Amino acid sequence: MNVRRLRRGVTPYPPLLRAIPDPPLALWVRGDADPELLARRSVAIVGARACSSYGRSVARTLGRELAGAGLVVVSGMARGIDAEAHRGALDVGGITIAVLGCGIDRDYPAAHRDLAGRIVEDGLIVSEYEAGVEPAPWRFPARNRIIAGLCAATVVVEARERSGALITADFALEDGREVMVVPGEITSAVSAGSNALLRLGATPVTAAADVLEAYGIELIGEPVAALEGLVGTVLAKVSEQPASIDELARTLAVAPGEVAAALIELELVGRVSEGDGVYRASMTR
Repeated sequence: MNVRRLRRGVTPYPPLLRAIPDPPLALWVRGDADPELLARRSVAIVGARACSSYGRSVARTLGRELAGAGLVVVSGMARGIDAEAHRGALDVGGITIAVLGCGIDRDYPAAHRDLAGRIVEDGLIVSEYEAGVEPAPWRFPARNRIIAGLCAATVVVEARERSGALITADFALEDGREVMVVPGEITSAVSAGSNALLRLGATPVTAAADVLEAYGIELIGEPVAALEGLVGTVLAKVSEQPASIDELARTLAVAPGEVAAALIELELVGRVSEGDGVYRASMTR
């Protein structure tokens, strides 16, 4: 386990983090990557642990597309939105950083040990806590200031009222950073906090391009028109309305196996994602 300690005020302590009101005196870093990775252009993607299938799909798509455009994806390795954001970045061989609310030697939650192993292959795991420090409820709000502090912008995918993701957004606002929000269903409790941020003036995110615009990056994707035949037809249908394989087969009067093959092709090029058996178009526009 390659663990290093970065002291505040000494390079390569990340400059954006040093600029927040209460930066950690030291930052513990795990992974073989150069700690200067912490100074690269980064975006935080955060949200609910108990998220919807839609939230998981959006978080993974954003992680994939933002990392694919060259941003470092930062999150907290928690269940739900955080984990999907990390996985999305890893899907395209991108770089992702996980910030822990416990000692640097812990993979928390333990169920994400494999995910942690994938993150440190090219990215980093960081914590302000040395090895041996146990997780505690009060440590996680404190670590959220680091997530926000490492990034120029924080994207909230889904958040309940009084959630940890809202704490991260508050830290970002205090730091003078951009807060962006994926609109959620108005009847869903899991989106109550994120929709409240929109009412307060947060920037809405309806595509990865909205986030990249804040960084001066243009996302160039393959035109939808370039996808012909059944693949193009299936993409058009799931762009109108998320659907299962059986629903698409009935609507298009095509065998389910042919629909499944088209969806696999679309997944491989990042045009659709699946959650709980429902397929959705990616957020690229």
